[in-house]
Amino acid sequence: MHKMTPSFVASALAMSLALAFPAYAASSTTAPTVQEAPLRAHLAFLSNDLLEGRGTGQRGADLAALYLETQAQALGLAPGNGNSFRQSVQIAGIKTLPAESTLKLEANGQALPAAFGKDWVFAPGDATAVHQLNAELVFVGYGIKADDEKWDDFKGVDLKGKILVAMVNDPQPTAEQPNRFNGKGLTYYGRWTYKFEEAKRQGAAGVILIHTTPTASYGWSVIQNSWSGVERFQLAAGTLGTALQGWMTDDTARALFKAAGQDLDTLRAAAERADFKPVPLAARVNGEMKAAVRKVEQFNIAAVVPGTDPKLKDEVVIYSAHYDHLGKQGESGDTIFNGAVDNASGAAALLAMAQEARRAPAKRSQMFLWVAAEEQGLLGSAAYASAPLWPLAKTAANLNLDSLNFVGATRDIGTQGSERTELGKMAETAAKAMGMHIAKAEPDLAGGYFRSDHFSFAKNGVPAFSIESGSEYIKDPAGSKEKARAYGKRYHQASDEYDASWDLSGMVQTAQYTLNLGRIIANQPKLPEWKAGDAFAKPRNVK
Repeated sequence: MHKMTPSFVASALAMSLALAFPAYAASSTTAPTVQEAPLRAHLAFLSNDLLEGRGTGQRGADLAALYLETQAQALGLAPGNGNSFRQSVQIAGIKTLPAESTLKLEANGQALPAAFGKDWVFAPGDATAVHQLNAELVFVGYGIKADDEKWDDFKGVDLKGKILVAMVNDPQPTAEQPNRFNGKGLTYYGRWTYKFEEAKRQGAAGVILIHTTPTASYGWSVIQNSWSGVERFQLAAGTLGTALQGWMTDDTARALFKAAGQDLDTLRAAAERADFKPVPLAARVNGEMKAAVRKVEQFNIAAVVPGTDPKLKDEVVIYSAHYDHLGKQGESGDTIFNGAVDNASGAAALLAMAQEARRAPAKRSQMFLWVAAEEQGLLGSAAYASAPLWPLAKTAANLNLDSLNFVGATRDIGTQGSERTELGKMAETAAKAMGMHIAKAEPDLAGGYFRSDHFSFAKNGVPAFSIESGSEYIKDPAGSKEKARAYGKRYHQASDEYDASWDLSGMVQTAQYTLNLGRIIANQPKLPEWKAGDAFAKPRNVK
């Protein structure tokens, strides 16, 4: 851990302010150029132990929000929410109490020996502390209703009050339909978040997902760490989830289905066909589920550089990054998850970009949006999209930054997802102008497009994607790739700490590219559109 004395804190704040203000003395006719010094200063501060890992519902997140708000004021940015830089995000913190719960899986009247954490996990999806449940289980295959794919796993069956059992991922491609559900790539229909949302739309009392490592793209330990013995968060306002949400291991599912007189493999095979219909199981979830529930207020921080064009200034390009991380966890050793790369880097980059955008505005307005609680399920960006500070119909695009390049400058830049919209061509133009090219797109096997804050905008019709680091390093390609690869061991660990020896040329490059692309979008005569037929395409209704 990196310790910071109070005097150093004061020096860091003074330095960042000093770095900010002189920029306005420069000529506004010069192209905005992201500077490394402020980016590095912000990165070092945001990832310091003083901010305690910026955990949702913890002191560190409040300190981070205050820092970002203060810096936005110092840069001379306009408040994004009336006369305030803050947008309230109401969150419920939920921790299942398995020792006080009597919930059990029953098949043909007999309870299965399923232990919380080891065999299955559950939690309320509606921020309610106590639930009495006695509900029938129904296997619903992939649990998908997708008009664009001509797929409906529910077939009009009344599932109100039932507990749905569903597979993760989505229907696999076949020889006859190699491109169904995006072929090898995962669609949003395959994400566990979608399954929970659809269960609510079906009127179900709950949903339990069957975990396998290949279909989830991660092991059961990830589920255990996220659901067992820890506080989870969900939005406390708006559309709440079903009473019960949970997962079970594949072994538990097999035992449950067998006890209920069904064969899981046979039903899985049936679920790969479009004519699949829900299968009631001779099984139930029965008992009381208890959880500790508290309400937490977090804040998105929004700052604006107004546009210069009399008409286009009413439209906006939004740059976003989440400022939260995992906070303090555990009782011994290094308990602070500093989150230097994920995502102090993105939050710091936005500040450095805003400094330059303020000096040289574009025709459209530009919003710099630091969102809360991304690590808890994109909660801050979801809250923004449900109550936008700028009309979504007048939001030209969202460019998101998450985990920036700390290794070194590259010849390529990642823009996966941009090809779904007219932003793809603009992304190529911006890369070419900087002597770079777009990184080769790979099949999105793990559904990465649906796991960052830009997705909250995309599923509400705003062209959006996250800009990612390239991999063709200019200096020491082999050594640089190894440095980038080694970060995988520090991802979401206490060891994701700032290192003053980092070469931030790649981070500055990514920030500069994002700002350049945003300015191209901000200066275009018309708003960019989705490509025809895309699942998230919505018509523009700007008046």
